[in-house]
Amino acid sequence: MDIIAQPTAPAKDLEFNPLDPAFIADPYPFYRRLREAAPVLKTPQGFWLITRYDDVALSLRDKRFGKDFEGNMRRRYGTDRMNEPAVASLAKTMLVQDPPDHTRLRGLVTKAFTARRVADMRPRIKELVDEQLDRVADKGEMDVMRDLAHRLPVIVICDMLGIPEEHRAPFLAGSNVNGRILEPVPMTREELDQANRNTQMAGVYFNQLCELRRREPRDDLTTELVKAEEAGDKLSAEELQANIGLLFGAGHETTTNLIGNGLLALHRNRDQWERLKADPSLIPNAVEELLRYDSSVQITGRVTHAEVELGGVTIGAEQSIVALLGAANRDPAQYPDPDRLDVGREHIRPMSFGGGIHHCLGAQLARLEAELVFAALIERMPNLTLPEKDAPAWRRSFTLRGLSKLPAVWH
Repeated sequence: MDIIAQPTAPAKDLEFNPLDPAFIADPYPFYRRLREAAPVLKTPQGFWLITRYDDVALSLRDKRFGKDFEGNMRRRYGTDRMNEPAVASLAKTMLVQDPPDHTRLRGLVTKAFTARRVADMRPRIKELVDEQLDRVADKGEMDVMRDLAHRLPVIVICDMLGIPEEHRAPFLAGSNVNGRILEPVPMTREELDQANRNTQMAGVYFNQLCELRRREPRDDLTTELVKAEEAGDKLSAEELQANIGLLFGAGHETTTNLIGNGLLALHRNRDQWERLKADPSLIPNAVEELLRYDSSVQITGRVTHAEVELGGVTIGAEQSIVALLGAANRDPAQYPDPDRLDVGREHIRPMSFGGGIHHCLGAQLARLEAELVFAALIERMPNLTLPEKDAPAWRRSFTLRGLSKLPAVWH
């Protein structure tokens, strides 16, 4: 039997509307009210919101929680959506799979993201950061999102996937990654149609890329996956295309937003930017704190495979759980003074990359890219300012939290 924790705050205060522009601009006051009043809350739409660090950690690591993507979609839409191209493609990715399929798919790409492999990429990434800054240095201004935060991780993931230089222009022009499909609020027909078009266009390209790597194998991730598909027992043709698409999207989108959200947070807390300038050795720790403070991934979903108790609330089997990572990252039970940005904070273990078997494969790569970006900006543009920092342009997305633009100037 489901029991709802009784909120101590007025229920209207706890209405979860993640597409409200005010919520997107600053979700943290809502998270705080939710954590205090109803840390385990069943919404009118039928899914459960969890906000406390320990509850979120448990949901990500305990085997009683899984993905059940198809069941989740059915509960969300009240009807079968598995034949929508965007949904069908996502269903074939490791992101939403349970073992044994998850284990098989993840095993095919893990070695590209080992700590050693990522560390070896440092010189190349540093060179790419400098190249992006060289393009704008003399202008005295840039849009951080377009000119740096987007371009850098796109080039890195294109390198890893073996996307030829002459094919990269459309990817560098802008992102069409849409987190809406992952959100608990159902997409409109119009949004689904757009997601389907994007998925089909991407599919056409990634099929071409796979054909190219069949003819001209290289030392890249696409070649490795094509070989696995050709072996016939590890990967189907649909899984090949879907997971290359996933690696491309996940490989740049979250890093783009880590750089944008992080730079904005440092400039809204200017003393912390000055602290990094005075002591650049703090940068790796600052990246952890920026991940905690304003995560580029705000939620992840799970489904209960058995009855489970969270925070004194019993939740039945086959219930959809929305773990609010951004709320867990600001839980005062885990972090003293959690709403304060502190680049010297100790013992930071942000939930931003998820946890358990679905812990983000590219976590170390994202950290390295952000670290090298902040180091280069401090060294090359120490007097950089963000003229729109007090009214930033947030994208209309909640799962993937990021800015559509971030103008910067320096002299």
